[in-house]
Amino acid sequence: MRRREFIRILGGAATGWPLAATAQQPDRVRRIGMFMGIPDDSEGQARVALFRQALHALGWTEGHNIQFNYRWMTSNEVQAREFAKELLDMRPDVILANSTPVAVAVRDTTRTMPTVFVQVSDPVAVGVVQSLARLGGNLTGFTNFEPSMASKWLELLKVIAPNTARVGYLFNPNTAPLIYVRSIETAAALLSVKSVAAEVYSAVEMERVIEQFARESNSALVILPDIFTSANRQSIIALAARYRLPAIYPFRYFVAIGGLTSYGIDVLDTYRQAASYVDRILKGAKPAELPVQLPTKFEFVINLKTAKPLGLEVPPTLLARADEVIE
Repeated sequence: MRRREFIRILGGAATGWPLAATAQQPDRVRRIGMFMGIPDDSEGQARVALFRQALHALGWTEGHNIQFNYRWMTSNEVQAREFAKELLDMRPDVILANSTPVAVAVRDTTRTMPTVFVQVSDPVAVGVVQSLARLGGNLTGFTNFEPSMASKWLELLKVIAPNTARVGYLFNPNTAPLIYVRSIETAAALLSVKSVAAEVYSAVEMERVIEQFARESNSALVILPDIFTSANRQSIIALAARYRLPAIYPFRYFVAIGGLTSYGIDVLDTYRQAASYVDRILKGAKPAELPVQLPTKFEFVINLKTAKPLGLEVPPTLLARADEVIE
């Protein structure tokens, strides 16, 4: 397994700040509202655990000078606003907001509570910040993708499954950032592949949409980063296997449970960086003083156990490029 670090496009590395606190921690207990836009499962718990470990390294210990309040959700926008209000009623000192719908819900609920977001694809487009450098509000944080990454997904999928002639990009229009659509369609045209929007609004209709799409031969799937697809990842992976559809996913944790391949950010590393921003805010920094950070670490993962039933022979050159190969 190898890892490669991409050059940061904007700002210095958030994890580069010294671990030693520049001032003594206050005696009073500080509260952090944890608003997680994924289910309370193993992946969600891993993110929370790493975030808490990173804070502990910065001098914050639960039960001593810090307290956590949690809300977990999937893809219900009404519920997101209700949970945002519930967290605000607990009077936290700062909120950690995971995903675009969660960050938007916090923005719509308060314009004063300091908030650090993670995994928001296009914070400017959804109105969470004014710009990446000039925030102009109470939110800052870490993005997870760029529109150009969509072409990378198609390129990798085409190498792994060279017979692919038709690609469906799966997403929920109510929750998915749509910044990838144009890039996918452009990349598909360059690769002589037909692109099809596979819109899914509920888990109930997901099988029908995927089954209909799979009726044509040489089809494959691109699973867009979306709170909905993350929450329903096990069902999506099972359906892709049932209908023999090669698929590429946006995060490693899809591949770890049986997905074919993924290319995207190192999600857990984002939570380490978010802890640095939360630490600075608890010590007096304003969100507007902390520029939005672009992703710096990416992972390309391949699951050979999944490739075999699909009859795919992954080229050795591609295996050599992977950060992790599951066998």
